[in-house]
Amino acid sequence: MTLPLVPWLTVVGIGEDGLDGLGNAARRAVLTAAVLFGGRRHLEMIPETPGQEHVPWPSPFSLDGVLARRGTPVCVLASGDPMHFGVGAGLSRAVPLPEMRVFPGPSSFSLAAARLGWALQDVTPLTAHGRSLDLVHPHLYPGARLLILSEDGDTPARLARLLTDRGFGPSRLAVLERMGGADERTLEGTAAGWSGSGCADLNVVAVDCRAGGDARTLSTLAGLPDEAYRHDGQLTKRDVRAVALARLSPFPGGLLWDVGAGCGSVGIEWMRSHPACRAVAIEADPGRRDAIAHNRSALGVPGLVIVAGEAPAALSGLEAPNAVFVGGGLTVDGVLDHCWRALKPGGVLVANAVTLQGEALLTGWRARNGGELTRVSVAHARPVGRFDAWRTSMPVTILSAGKA
Repeated sequence: MTLPLVPWLTVVGIGEDGLDGLGNAARRAVLTAAVLFGGRRHLEMIPETPGQEHVPWPSPFSLDGVLARRGTPVCVLASGDPMHFGVGAGLSRAVPLPEMRVFPGPSSFSLAAARLGWALQDVTPLTAHGRSLDLVHPHLYPGARLLILSEDGDTPARLARLLTDRGFGPSRLAVLERMGGADERTLEGTAAGWSGSGCADLNVVAVDCRAGGDARTLSTLAGLPDEAYRHDGQLTKRDVRAVALARLSPFPGGLLWDVGAGCGSVGIEWMRSHPACRAVAIEADPGRRDAIAHNRSALGVPGLVIVAGEAPAALSGLEAPNAVFVGGGLTVDGVLDHCWRALKPGGVLVANAVTLQGEALLTGWRARNGGELTRVSVAHARPVGRFDAWRTSMPVTILSAGKA
């Protein structure tokens, strides 16, 4: 039997002030629901009501218990704004919109910005809750203001060490704890001099980024310095990398296959271009996979997926990509054709060759399938005795082809 599309599910954003901070409609939804889901901290804020069932979130976390009650008046308690890094977003993907209502409260980011006098539109909100703190790296530059939802009370100290290691030790930190409640507290200091300990698990860290003399400021645009990467020489060099990424055309949510990834530079810079970009690095050599793992952490893209193996066999079962870059293993039989078949319509294939054999392969493939060939030759000034002269790197032939 199909149930009618009526609002049986209510999601309520609640703060440290509990019921007192809710509007009348949200309070009524909480008190009249047959089943109340939430974290133990939130459930403890709500007085026991005869006939109402309180269900704490299971571990590991799952929404199955909520979805199993479809048709029963259910209320879910969440922190602040449930649609901002919250459970409301997950529920909205599983429950038809006419069947649910959401009453948002002020998010932790809104509360922190209000306490600090920061314009929220000028702040970068991030979360370390259930995510790697390495995500902070791409957002570090002089003058940046970050608001970071902590994983626990140790997050501020770990963040202070990360900032100091990157040369941002002078940055000002403010740890805002239990905002909106009776136990609200703010701790302040610099990253380099941070001595705050015993922070509450529920906190937001505000970072006013200030660079020291040894700060490494890296752009989110393509073409990071080669020395930003750990590598064994198998690296798409900076200038060629920028040209290749311009042809790959990263866009939010797009998935890249970086085939024969080497140290992972192309996939990493694809992901650094926007937080929603995704990439898979396919690499057969174990030492290079270790370098990719190091580089993805150091450069702030912990979500980069590393696949062990050689294409085309290692590509089996992967999600179809929006773009493919072939930097290694080009001459392995069937690699280009497999990547082209897997590529989604509207996607782009880019491949580099430095040998005559690789260039011949690209030329033949282009004759059959179309595309554009570009030869890039880069020269750098290098000392020759007391003078300087141009040293030309090996020219690189780049194939780029769009799939209709």
